[in-house]
Amino acid sequence: MTNTTAAVSNTADTVALTPKLVQQQGQRLLVDGLDWLQGHWLQILIAIGVATLIVLALAALKGWGKRYCDRQPVVTGWSGVLGRAIAKTSTFFMVMIAAKLVVGYADAPVAVNSTVNFFFTIAAVFQAAIWAREVILGLVEARTTSERHSSEALGSAMGIIRLLVTFALFAIALIVVLDNLGVNVTGLVAGLGVGGIAIGLAAQGIFADLFAALSIIFDKPFRRGDSINYDQTSGNIEAIGLKSTRIRSFQGEERIISNKQLLDKEIQNNTRRDHRRAKFAIGVIYQTAPEVCERIPGILKEIVEAHDRVFVRAGFLGFGASSLDFEVEFDSPGADFPAFYDGRTAIGIAILKRLNAEKIEIAYPTQTTFTAAPDGTLVMPYAQVQPVHEVDPRRGASGEHA
Repeated sequence: MTNTTAAVSNTADTVALTPKLVQQQGQRLLVDGLDWLQGHWLQILIAIGVATLIVLALAALKGWGKRYCDRQPVVTGWSGVLGRAIAKTSTFFMVMIAAKLVVGYADAPVAVNSTVNFFFTIAAVFQAAIWAREVILGLVEARTTSERHSSEALGSAMGIIRLLVTFALFAIALIVVLDNLGVNVTGLVAGLGVGGIAIGLAAQGIFADLFAALSIIFDKPFRRGDSINYDQTSGNIEAIGLKSTRIRSFQGEERIISNKQLLDKEIQNNTRRDHRRAKFAIGVIYQTAPEVCERIPGILKEIVEAHDRVFVRAGFLGFGASSLDFEVEFDSPGADFPAFYDGRTAIGIAILKRLNAEKIEIAYPTQTTFTAAPDGTLVMPYAQVQPVHEVDPRRGASGEHA
């Protein structure tokens, strides 16, 4: 008997939604609404007046948001982000706020209250999703507006970004609405999760490069036009795309590398240098007097400072195989490579001229070989030359007169 009762109860709880049932509910709503209007007309008028003021205030705020976006089409800060979100406020949401206030103040019947709550829930959840989408997209644009490469890279990525953000937010909104309406959303959530995993595995390479492109846009390790080094490659950034970055090497060819692979490498951004450092190693012969060697660091410093470069250090480096080695380091301000190159050339030639003027000989690789005699003494590398005597032409080679 108990099982039969439970079965009847479950059958009653799961009544099918038929046109007749909808008609009956509509008639009930109409009758309850008319009774409510007759019994609470004063409270309803007051609530409608307050609700109208609220709707007008929200409409004025929405109009301000639209005007702000028209004046500043490019989002640059939080004010632009909020203005963009406010401009997307729907009229349906404003009306449902007013209706919610009316039924709450005027003690509406259950049928009217349930209907208003149903539509208000839908309007509020989806309006929150729209606001969240506009805030996220606005922050993306505001984050990258000041960068020269952003318009190109972000313009290519914005369509995919908008699609992904919209899908995620509205899927969450749909689940929240269904859950508030009493629908079991466990299966829907599981289906969305499995589908998302399948899509992610199928397109993991594309998504990896896409997120790497977004990382380049947000983190800004480089931008279009920058000169960079990575591995054995040096060149200028020509374009940053969704899948790859194009680099024009200094040898002239265009190199294309995926965004993920590029970010996995150590990148040197030469454009953001505050200086370039040059170093010269100079070797002088071992026959140079110690007093002259003591003057060499000062000579090198004078030459560097005379060419408007930042002197770092100069000094004795070590005893080389065939030279006394000195070193000088100096900085060229800024990242301009041609200016650095020309300055380094001028200083190198000036060092050569100064050493020649000071009679300081620059060493070149030399090697001397000594041969030892059996007794340990050194044997000269050439034979001894016998002295040559002048021969009297009146005598022969033997010294006798002809």
